[in-house]
Amino acid sequence: MGIFSRFADIINSNISSLLDKAEDPEKMVRLIIQEMEDTLVEVRSTSAKVLAEKKEILRRVARVEAQVNDWQQKAELALSKDREDLATAALVEKQKTNDMAKSLHAELIVVEEHIERLKEEVSQLQDKLTDAKARQKTIILRKQTATSRLDVKRQLDSSKIDNAMLKFEQYERRVEGLEAEVEAYDLGKNKLDDEFAALKAEDNVKAELEALKAKMKQTKQDQ
Repeated sequence: MGIFSRFADIINSNISSLLDKAEDPEKMVRLIIQEMEDTLVEVRSTSAKVLAEKKEILRRVARVEAQVNDWQQKAELALSKDREDLATAALVEKQKTNDMAKSLHAELIVVEEHIERLKEEVSQLQDKLTDAKARQKTIILRKQTATSRLDVKRQLDSSKIDNAMLKFEQYERRVEGLEAEVEAYDLGKNKLDDEFAALKAEDNVKAELEALKAKMKQTKQDQ
């Protein structure tokens, strides 16, 4: 199973567990990023082990190839001394050592392919982790904004607001009542003033009428 397959299984399992517990998105995102970071550490650790394995294979290849050359030299030396039997034995050992070298080279190819795959996985996972961390900030900000808006909505829909508005209307009616009392007081006062003014005007009219009568009487007497 590949690194990303195991990583996907872990993430899916934990997300399902979080959903069952009704966890919030912020916690889920943090968990996903934590899993990605842990997986990245694991992949890098695996890469380090494989690189160490490659170095060990290279050392073994170098030793085996040295042995191949050594058996070749021994075979040549035996033939130069007319020891064909020893030359043959040396060539047999050379062949065995050469087969071992080929096997090591084949193993080295597999290890190098593994290393390349790990490099690609590390690069992909690092890119995904960078992207996830960038998106984490946006998700957290959106979550905080949504939470704040939800709190406001809940406050606006609560009975506290309704009670406050009811009290506000009661105070408003009280003020209107006071204003009506003021207007009634002013109205009564104005009416009384008007009555006294009417009495005063009536006296003035009577005085003018008496003056006019006296004037006309005087005129008739003069005639």
